[in-house]
Amino acid sequence: MDKMAEALLVADTAAWRRSRPTAVQRAYLRRGLDQPGGKLPLFDRNGQRYPERTIRACIEQGWAEPWFMNPLKPNWLVCKLTDEGRALAGRREG
Repeated sequence: MDKMAEALLVADTAAWRRSRPTAVQRAYLRRGLDQPGGKLPLFDRNGQRYPERTIRACIEQGWAEPWFMNPLKPNWLVCKLTDEGRALAGRREG
């Protein structure tokens, strides 16, 4: 199973798993708020790649969804915010 199919399968079965995002997950999600289509970054502000575990956790929670495969880097998971992820990322923690 390729990464896109695997990620979609995880996203489909995740509706019942909701929790609060970690600080890293929240930072990752917030980066998509100002991007066209809610595209989420592959790298943080320091140029470090976001851990795949962070990205997959956001998919599992329904806050992000796979967008497309990068033909140059097929192992990179390019995602975008879901409506729920957009609402969560825009919410103030407190």
